[in-house]
Amino acid sequence: MDLLIESIRRYIPLSEEDEAIIKSLFREQQLEKGQHLLEAGNVCKNIICIGLGFVRYYTIIDGEEKTTYFNKEGEFVCDYASFLPQMPSQINIQALENCLLYTISHSNIQLFYEQVKHGEKFGRLALEEVYINLINQVRSLYNDPPEIRYQLFLSRFPDIGQRVPQYYIASYVGIKPQSLSRIRKRLTGKH
Repeated sequence: MDLLIESIRRYIPLSEEDEAIIKSLFREQQLEKGQHLLEAGNVCKNIICIGLGFVRYYTIIDGEEKTTYFNKEGEFVCDYASFLPQMPSQINIQALENCLLYTISHSNIQLFYEQVKHGEKFGRLALEEVYINLINQVRSLYNDPPEIRYQLFLSRFPDIGQRVPQYYIASYVGIKPQSLSRIRKRLTGKH
């Protein structure tokens, strides 16, 4: 659980007592490539820290999968729109690799906020980061051409470009795979 502890430490300081509380509240889980952490229609019951592996968020629109986000090692995964009110989700979260996960339930995160010295601060800072990422992504979809959105993907996820099928990246950028191939070719030609 060292990566989990370090991921939380990015937001707040932790004492040894805090670490012991965290280790008691989180559960380790394995997930195989292709399995879902969450399927649309189900309630998101956990916040998850990825210890190893990689996931994508997607929705299905008119029968077509639209990738909306990715999370990698050391990052937190959750559909907060489902988790916070405990309402059915409208998104799917799928493992793109075999994953080692650390999960905390809705009730245990409340204990985390109460028992860990800066627990509530952690929750606020983590959600602020999610909010800023979401706003930037939506702004980019409306304002930036596909080439810029692809470059933003590469800067946000520099270490996963080779780990993700190109059609998921194209979907995330908002274009067809053929268009992504042309953009990649143009960018390669510039260097």
